[in-house]
Amino acid sequence: MSDLVQRVREELARYEHPLFAFEAQPAGDGVEIFIRFKFSNGPQETGVHVYQFRLAPREIEHRQFPWTFQRQLYDCLHDYVIEMFISNPQRQDG
Repeated sequence: MSDLVQRVREELARYEHPLFAFEAQPAGDGVEIFIRFKFSNGPQETGVHVYQFRLAPREIEHRQFPWTFQRQLYDCLHDYVIEMFISNPQRQDG
């Protein structure tokens, strides 16, 4: 396992959430982060997809990584929760 993946996994281990599980996997020269809804066996069951985003090596190696990672993780969690809406007044279906 690469040092980058290990660093991201160590940072992810600092976060625990009752609704979401976090995972990191190698992706090219970077790392892909996955956020999964814990109470779903897949999109077919609940319609909830797996949220993912990628980190470049320069982001992980930066000295401010813990802080910038937290901000990005929180932003992605916000987006993921919004994407979970089945219906809302702004949704344009069709």
